[in-house]
Amino acid sequence: MAYPTDRPATWFVTGASRGLGLELVRQLLERGDDVAATTRSTERLVAALGGTDTSRLLPLAVDLADQAQVTQAIATTEQRFGNLDVVVNNAGYGYLAAVEEVSDADARAMFDVQVFGVWNVLRAVLPGFRERRSGHVVNVSSVVGLVPFPGWGLYAAGKFALEALTESLAAEVGDHGVRVHLIEPGYLRTDFLRPVSLGMPRSTSDAYPAVREMVEQHLAMPGTQLGDPAKVATAIITVATSGEAPLHQLLGSDSLSLAAGRLEALADDFDASRDLAMTTDVIGAASAGS
Repeated sequence: MAYPTDRPATWFVTGASRGLGLELVRQLLERGDDVAATTRSTERLVAALGGTDTSRLLPLAVDLADQAQVTQAIATTEQRFGNLDVVVNNAGYGYLAAVEEVSDADARAMFDVQVFGVWNVLRAVLPGFRERRSGHVVNVSSVVGLVPFPGWGLYAAGKFALEALTESLAAEVGDHGVRVHLIEPGYLRTDFLRPVSLGMPRSTSDAYPAVREMVEQHLAMPGTQLGDPAKVATAIITVATSGEAPLHQLLGSDSLSLAAGRLEALADDFDASRDLAMTTDVIGAASAGS
């Protein structure tokens, strides 16, 4: 196992000031682990932790889209704690709009957090992980990274990219002693669907009434989601400490159900595509599908 047993583990958690990230940081501190936590406001993070002992906390104000800031944050973490064991890329926010309604600026801002920010963290931590032949990357995706919905195109696109990046990473670093996992929760009872964590388009179109209805339904959802963020945080710790989780770790009954439906739909598509697919090989060439 990459997780140490002879000392407190050191974690680097992004997106830590509210929701799942905040709950994860709280539980890690209560376990006695060392935690570097990135946020846009270190004051808000410390205040949100309330009575939790923060002597093992290193709060860091970091723009994840800035490679220099991320690299410095990783270096500061290792200088403070002497090591780094687990990285949790959790930062993110929702966005509800039809694809046509997403501006270029909003699309780039989303990918800065969900894709390029993660890439910046990985570039900063992987050399050390490889040298020590230990370390664990946990990327927090979503069931929407497997099952795209109308109105969730931008968010889903970022999570799909994160899924692909993580699968490639896992195949690359396994021989270096580095473990990699994807966490794919369903809807969590957090502020994710409230204005503080939710992006919306500057203008909308009358052409997408179903998307407008979906948005209204989601804005009314807070407080009714099935997922418990405290239990999801505990599950992430279990993934890091047990060494037994699959690459894709679904969390929540809704996540399981939606993912199962997606698998069935994909299988139907693959079967339906077979006849035409088999017509496009070079004549006489060996075919992987034959």
